Amino acid sequence: MLQVFKKLNKSIVEVDSALLVDGFDFSDHWIHMSNPTDKEVEFISRSTLIPEDYIKAALDSEERARIEKEEFGVEDFPFDIDEGSKAQLPHSVLMSVTDIPITEEDDDKYTYATLPFGYICTNNVVVTVCLNETSIIYDLMTGRFVKEFNIHKRTRFFLQLQYVIAKKYLQYLKQIDRASQRVQNELEKSMTNQNLVEMLSLEKALVYFSTSLRANTAVLDKVPRLIKFFEEDEDLWEDVLIENKQAIEMSNIYREILSGTMDAYASLISNNLNIVMKALAVITICIDVPAMIAAFWGMNTGVPFSDKNWGFWVVIGISIVILIIILIIMWKKKMLK
Repeated sequence: MLQVFKKLNKSIVEVDSALLVDGFDFSDHWIHMSNPTDKEVEFISRSTLIPEDYIKAALDSEERARIEKEEFGVEDFPFDIDEGSKAQLPHSVLMSVTDIPITEEDDDKYTYATLPFGYICTNNVVVTVCLNETSIIYDLMTGRFVKEFNIHKRTRFFLQLQYVIAKKYLQYLKQIDRASQRVQNELEKSMTNQNLVEMLSLEKALVYFSTSLRANTAVLDKVPRLIKFFEEDEDLWEDVLIENKQAIEMSNIYREILSGTMDAYASLISNNLNIVMKALAVITICIDVPAMIAAFWGMNTGVPFSDKNWGFWVVIGISIVILIIILIIMWKKKMLK
């Protein structure tokens, strides 16, 4: 899907898709692409003079987080460039790929994962690319986490985007924490496989988040070398670093807590199994002792009391006495508790 936004009367509006044809001037526009087709990628590449490799970088779900800035000329594009566009070359293109958090609905429950999100900037246009639709675009448009969102200020746009991504991680981390608390409460009442699987899913999500946040931190460390900050952007840059650091700390804390909780429940399961096996062992011994004595007196050879009518009760008495002795020994060794 291809969306194009522009600033109109101090607000961001979406351009009618019917106007997006060859020759459309994308200067001072923001282009967002969600799982675009090859035709859409080629169209944007021709119109903005951004290499297709840069646009497609974020479409690989395994793409690593990175940031780079290069200068491109006419010879770097495989297609013919019109004279008007040639005047814009050579130009520098900044491209960053950072991991963003996403939610996926699975059997009426939400699972958490991460996806690469591409940001590409030239002197005239900003392009964002993602494999799936993401609520980050909506958060930017509505000013949920940032105010005075402006697509004309490239540096501020990038910093606001990174700030929203960090805020989104914090939002989802709080949701994961609440979900883990709910599952723990359910496990205290009844330990089921479904709850344990859900706990494992949450732990896996925290692993994804922690890994992605560390990768994003490596990208942010390189930003000052590639982007020139204006004085009014310094505070926002510090906020980005603070929010990203807080997200890393929260993910590590929640991950350790959840990992410890999983280990505790694993120990509980093992302990419950031991209790069940001990009970079964006691029951087996209580059954086997009388059975063994009855087997001895049931042999076809001469046995004591075989010709006595009261012999049966003697055998029963012997079995009861031995059984009582065994139970006393088990009780003293605390095997019956």
